[in-house]
Order: sequence, then C-alpha cells, then structure tokens
Amino acid sequence: MPSIFSYQFFQNALGASLLTAVICGLVGAYIVVRRIVFVSGGITHASFGGIGLGLYLGINPILSAAGAAVLAAFSIGKLSRSEGIREDSAIASVWALGMALGVLFMTLTPGYATSLPSYLFGNILLVTSGDLIALGALALVLVLLFVLGYRRILYIAFDADFARVRGLRVELWERVLLLLVAVSLVLTIRSVGIMLLLSLLTLPQTTVGLFTSDFRQIIFGSIILSALANVGGLLLSYYVLSVPSGVLIILLLFLFLALGKCLSALLRKRSLRR
Repeated sequence: MPSIFSYQFFQNALGASLLTAVICGLVGAYIVVRRIVFVSGGITHASFGGIGLGLYLGINPILSAAGAAVLAAFSIGKLSRSEGIREDSAIASVWALGMALGVLFMTLTPGYATSLPSYLFGNILLVTSGDLIALGALALVLVLLFVLGYRRILYIAFDADFARVRGLRVELWERVLLLLVAVSLVLTIRSVGIMLLLSLLTLPQTTVGLFTSDFRQIIFGSIILSALANVGGLLLSYYVLSVPSGVLIILLLFLFLALGKCLSALLRKRSLRR
C-alpha cells in the first residue's frame, strides 16, 4: 500500500477526498436543515449546460459550469419570488433547461468529448493541483463563515422568520449561502460527478440526523462520514474493484445509512423496553 501514496495523482485525489468531505459536510448540513435539497439538485444539473458551453467554446468547463450554477441559483430565487412561479416549477424549469443546453452544446462540439464521463460520474483521480487549491480555498472560506457566523446560519437554517425578528439580514445571508452552495457544487463535481453529487450532500447528513438534531453535531458527523466514504471509495476503487470511485463513495454512504437506520431502530427498541 505505501507505494501508491508516492504518486502525485493519488496524493491529489486523497487531498481532494478530505477537502470535499469538509465542503459537503458544511454545505450539505445547511441544505438538508434548510430543506433546499431540490434547489441544489436544480443548480447541479443546470451546471451541465455550463460544462457543455465550456467544451463548445474550448474554455475550462469548470469555470463555465460555475457561471451557469450561480446564474441558476439566483434565477430559481427570482422566478419563485418575483415572477409568481412556484418554487418546484422554477427548479424543474432551470433543471431541464440546463440539461437541454448541455446536450445541445455537446452535440455541436466537433469530435467526442472524452472528458464528459468524468463530469457526469466523477473521477477523483483526475483532480489537478489547481483543483486542489480551489477546493482548499473554498473549504477555508466555508469554515471561516460557519465559525464566525454560526448563530446567524443556525437561525436562518431552522427558522428564517425568527432570524428576521432578531434583526438579521436574512435575504443577504441567504444569497451569500446560495452563492457558496453553487460554487461548492461545481468544484466537487470532479469527485463524484453531476449524477451522484446530490447523494454526497444529503446521505451523510441524513444518517447523522437519525441520532441527533443538533446542527453542530450534524456538521461534524457529516464531515466524518463523508471523509470515510471518500477515502474508502478511493482505496476500494484502486485496490479492489477498478470502477469509478464516485460510484463506490455513494454505495458506502448508502451502507452507512442502512447501518445507521438499523442501529437507531435497535436503540429505540431498547429505550422502549426500559
């Protein structure tokens, strides 16, 4: 085993696994508690249009995907608030438009996009040093934001009306958090891909939520479970099954959820007997 750790690509993948765990643990906790999971799904799939545009124009697809994700995030909010469209309808519209534009641009792109599977299903072994720096910077920004603004985020996540009563600028905080959610979704696409990313943002939080409703514990528990799944999926992919690590990461998260469900049921039965 020690030999594989000497390769640069594996060191990058390992670092990306841990940084992605921090990012998804923080962002996912806010998404699940705030109950905007499907908003995040709409943003994620809308970014596919940005990836298609990037490949068509010959620019970095991550940059164009980030632009599409941010545009989708604010479009959903504007459509549901200002245009009188129900939020679920706005999400579905942006989701479908992003996927349609992605297919359109990729069809118009000459040749075959060999990198497309890595964006759809992820391949953490393709993470570059530049990706690692971007993930590190984002993780640092998120950690600082959640440490310095923990109570504000907590109030907004659980009860936005109460936060307004307390004098918090809820709309501003929601826009900032939604912007960071969009950026986080795009930068973690390389790890598990568009098709599987939503699971990484919800399954660890759901598993931890079986045992506690404390926001801080959900954050730390989600980071730990995400790190275990990311590193475990990476090692299993290399040493055992030779399949994309993103698939194994999600399967491990489902395994953690199933074990957590069984354990919580067992604890509940014991407490009832007492």
